[in-house]
Amino acid sequence: MLRQTQTAKCLDKRLMVLGFEVPDLLAICLFLSALHLVLGDLGNSLVLVWLPSVTFALVLWFGKRGKAENFLIHWAQFHLKPGTLSAFEPAMKWAPYKGELKW
Repeated sequence: MLRQTQTAKCLDKRLMVLGFEVPDLLAICLFLSALHLVLGDLGNSLVLVWLPSVTFALVLWFGKRGKAENFLIHWAQFHLKPGTLSAFEPAMKWAPYKGELKW
């Protein structure tokens, strides 16, 4: 007899928390932490730390609407890799054939 097990219908659905993907939340938290580390002791942390962080989160939220999954990771990889991206191996340098053609 064949055993059957119930599974979820959406196994390939991406993980979202408050409308953000996990890499987006990581980027927002890193941005907030860096601003707090650098500007947190200046006294006006609401304007210098929290307002730019909330603005960054809103830009991410509205900017990623309709984009592919893991868009932020792919965008960063594209801009950080040097050189030209190609789907093929680099072409070999062309040199004329100096031997005899045998049929």
